[in-house]
Amino acid sequence: MDELKGFFKQAGQEFLNAAGQAAMGAAKEVVGSVINEIFVKKEAETKRILPSIKNMRVLGETQSNLGPYSEVQDYETILNSCLTSGSLFEDPLFPASNESLMFSRRPDRYIEWLRPHEIVENPQFFVEGYSRFDVQQGELGDCWLLAATANLTSESSLFFRVIPPEQSFQENYAGIFHFRFWQYGKWVDVIIDDRLPTYRGELLYMHSAEKNEFWSALLEKAYAKLHGSYEALKGGTTCEAMEDFTGGVSEWFDLKEAPPNLFTILQKAAERNSMMGCSIEADPNVLEAETPQGLIRGHAYSITKVCLIDIVTPNRQGKIPMIRMRNPWGNEAEWNGPWSDSSPEWRYIPEEQKQEIGLNFDRDGEFWMTFQDFLTHFDRVELCNLSPESFSKTSDDQHSGKRKWEMSMYEGEWTPGVTAGGCRNFLDTFWHNPQYIITLVDPDEQDEDGNCTVIVALMQKNRRSKRNMGMECLTIGFAIYSLTERDLENRPQGINFFKYKSSVGRSPHFINTREVCARFNLPPGHYLIVPSTFDPNEEGEFIIRVFSETKNNMEENDDHVGYGDDSNKVVPGFPTPKPVDPQKEGLRRLFDSIAGKDMEVDWMELKRILDHSMRDDLPKAVVYNRQTTFNAFETQAGTQDEMPGDACGLLSLICGPFLKGTPFEEQLGGNDQSNKRLIEESPTAIVDETHGFSKDVCRSMVAMLDADKSGKLGFEEFEALLSDIAKWKAIFKTYDTENSGRISGFQLREALNSAGYHLNNRVLNALGHRYGSRDGKIAFDDFLMCAVKIKTYIEIFKERDTEKNETATFTLEEWIEQTIYS
Repeated sequence: MDELKGFFKQAGQEFLNAAGQAAMGAAKEVVGSVINEIFVKKEAETKRILPSIKNMRVLGETQSNLGPYSEVQDYETILNSCLTSGSLFEDPLFPASNESLMFSRRPDRYIEWLRPHEIVENPQFFVEGYSRFDVQQGELGDCWLLAATANLTSESSLFFRVIPPEQSFQENYAGIFHFRFWQYGKWVDVIIDDRLPTYRGELLYMHSAEKNEFWSALLEKAYAKLHGSYEALKGGTTCEAMEDFTGGVSEWFDLKEAPPNLFTILQKAAERNSMMGCSIEADPNVLEAETPQGLIRGHAYSITKVCLIDIVTPNRQGKIPMIRMRNPWGNEAEWNGPWSDSSPEWRYIPEEQKQEIGLNFDRDGEFWMTFQDFLTHFDRVELCNLSPESFSKTSDDQHSGKRKWEMSMYEGEWTPGVTAGGCRNFLDTFWHNPQYIITLVDPDEQDEDGNCTVIVALMQKNRRSKRNMGMECLTIGFAIYSLTERDLENRPQGINFFKYKSSVGRSPHFINTREVCARFNLPPGHYLIVPSTFDPNEEGEFIIRVFSETKNNMEENDDHVGYGDDSNKVVPGFPTPKPVDPQKEGLRRLFDSIAGKDMEVDWMELKRILDHSMRDDLPKAVVYNRQTTFNAFETQAGTQDEMPGDACGLLSLICGPFLKGTPFEEQLGGNDQSNKRLIEESPTAIVDETHGFSKDVCRSMVAMLDADKSGKLGFEEFEALLSDIAKWKAIFKTYDTENSGRISGFQLREALNSAGYHLNNRVLNALGHRYGSRDGKIAFDDFLMCAVKIKTYIEIFKERDTEKNETATFTLEEWIEQTIYS
């Protein structure tokens, strides 16, 4: 940044010296004010974003999708280094600072970060083991996390997978601890130091009932680091944390519309070690308001037991469905209705039954109620069904007698203009969404109708960790369609399939939560799942998981990547392309006129031909609104009084060529009269105008057919290139119905298919990111670039795929040589 600023300063000074004293005053004022404004805003934006980027790093992994911002922290390496040096670990990725606490404001008091041995004399990781009573809520509104943590303590194999038990404040202590969380299909090891936020010497957030026990406080800190800050944990659902602790899939039920077999569902979930929670709708006027029955609105409770209890009264005996719950506050705030602590109803329960269920009447936040009272007083129940991967290998034997779900999973993304088609309301684009096929073969063992239980869960990725960047959850959902054997031949399904086919299942809502999930009872067969955002052109990543009681097969319903057998064939309905000059002799004369003495055409000569012959096909100028496209640079072009035209034009003349294609270009505006007029008419306008073919596309066209890598084309190569261009132009113009020089990104798949290319969603997404404009359009020259690049890379690959098994081998040098020239 300093070098760039220095360049501007030097260039401006040289210009001013040449321009003379007359223009110096006005120009200097403009140069100084504009450049200063640019850099002040850029530096402020950088300071705001960099801490966020730092905390977005995927921790404890060897790979991530964050490129240069990735940083791997290995627990054993850091621990041994600290033990060798005799120092206590201080985490540079999650420092003991206000930024780790909050992103929207500063704390309202002084928060001191202390290590456990600075808080108490004898800190312990565990005190006499662990239990749900070690989970006490502090000042942070993350009761949803506490409810899930309390549930975690009920299953030792799950607990120790998240919380490695070998950690201690006595043996090999170096101020470093680590925890494991499931994140979007992978287990992530999160490393922290043990500096904890305190106020007046007391822990500010989650803590244990035992003052010297710290596993729960450290767990909360690790989870806060995973999501960027403690504040990022404010507000959530128990489902979210339960999934991050287990890798399972969550469901929730509205108890006012509960299915008739809900108790059976909960009972079976308990038998499969599912984690469960519940809550009451919040009072909009009172935060965590208490009901007359002692329950807290807007508060998350954990369900710790679901069972039928023997009851014996003077008149009859039998079994009563009961549920045990716990308030994560861990205090006397408990249910005070029937079957509450010391309630007279308990005298009808046999003593051996009380011992079997572990009944106690401590004021610890735990209580029992009948299932009917549960339906009456609670509004929502959540359960997390554990996946086969939820248990570690060492725990498989322990749970070998219990049933487990079968699971399939895929990752995907919605790319604006390409695969972000929106919901079924937007039929024209809906079919562009990613599609997945599941095949159900065997019905459930105990299903009387011969159907299969299927749970479909769609989860959007990395949204909570980006809340400090203003990013909230998208509104997401999915639809399920039945497939015939004939339908399976189409990959993917096109618009006509969805136009005439009704769904057989769908998510209950399109909702802006991290995950939407639903349970279905379907006959064996083939089904298509289409995940989507509600509106088109919303960008996001997701994973989709399918749980079933019996084996399910899942695959992406997408095209294979390749090139048609006949490279000159155009899809029926399109005009047959012809070379630029149908007479070869005429084409030869054109070539001779521009080739020069060497009788070859280089990229500059090719550009002259294309710019002249296809000037009517290039995109027309487009004006974008500055406020809606660049949030980081929300400025308005100055008026004539504020910014003299001559000085602005001179500044653009100096800096414009070096800033083309960057956000700074828009700060300076255009230097030609048409751009100036557009900006004056619309103060927030940004003009995007293409002047001919770029040198990159021309160079790539030459490289596509330049076998000897001379940088030039002979006549035969030139003829083949113009034939390809003529074909691509004919296809493009068929889709460019408005004759604007641009097509919608959603048409890219069909247009490239017409040219003989077969591409899947991953390649299309990459093309959309690389060549799409900010409004989701593909310009004519960018379409040519797509076609050139795909054809070139496929031919490079096929040349090395000697055994025709879709595998090619390159040395690093060979790969760089081939790709860097193309």
